[in-house]
Amino acid sequence: MKGKNLAFSLAFIATLFAIFSLLPGSCADQMLKMEEKGMDENREEMIRVLIAYGVRDEKVLEAMRKVKRHKFLPAGYFSREAYGDHPLPIGYGQTISQPYIVAYMTEKIAPAAGEKVLEIGTGSGYQAAVLAELGADVYSIEIVPELASHSIEVLAGENYKCTVKCGDGYKGWPEHSPFSVIIVTCAPEKLPEKLVEQLAEGGRMILPLGSSHLQRLVILRKHGEKIATEEDLAVRFVPMVNGSEPMR
Repeated sequence: MKGKNLAFSLAFIATLFAIFSLLPGSCADQMLKMEEKGMDENREEMIRVLIAYGVRDEKVLEAMRKVKRHKFLPAGYFSREAYGDHPLPIGYGQTISQPYIVAYMTEKIAPAAGEKVLEIGTGSGYQAAVLAELGADVYSIEIVPELASHSIEVLAGENYKCTVKCGDGYKGWPEHSPFSVIIVTCAPEKLPEKLVEQLAEGGRMILPLGSSHLQRLVILRKHGEKIATEEDLAVRFVPMVNGSEPMR
């Protein structure tokens, strides 16, 4: 009899848990809300760090405030340090760039609403989302198929309209060129000429240039046949992979 009563009690408790889990305000919902609130607070702290580091463009700061960086981390790579000012792994030897570098490069290149922007190295999709939040018309190329699929899914899930394809970034996207802005988030050792060709008159491009041990951000501005270049910060990005090279 005691065994029957115990079985009944356990079944009753399990039923109650099942019912409560379906109700608004359930423990699961509350935990999710608390998690999101914590992420919101972490994102605000990230903005304070960016300001302390010298990021001044209010539009860039507001875009970084709105884009939920933690949502762009692939399954298996989620981190409670999603808003720390450091890169994080996203698999396949790639990373999501530290927030300061994303903000810095975006501020330097100053994409305006409605401008056509080409991003090379979609990765997690985070930089593309920041560009889209600024109102840019974003085209992005990712060479790793799994990351291309991930970024397409998460960008759509976060309601960012970006056109993403899996392909060789060295070739650019001639069908949609010219681009007012090109931003490269992986490091080629030499300037990809195809990208320069696809830059619009008066357009600008920013990219890390150099070997894995010595890279600098370079900013290019196109005026007719002339390309003005400016060297900027010393940085460290993952190498840009040529489509003819085997993936590691």
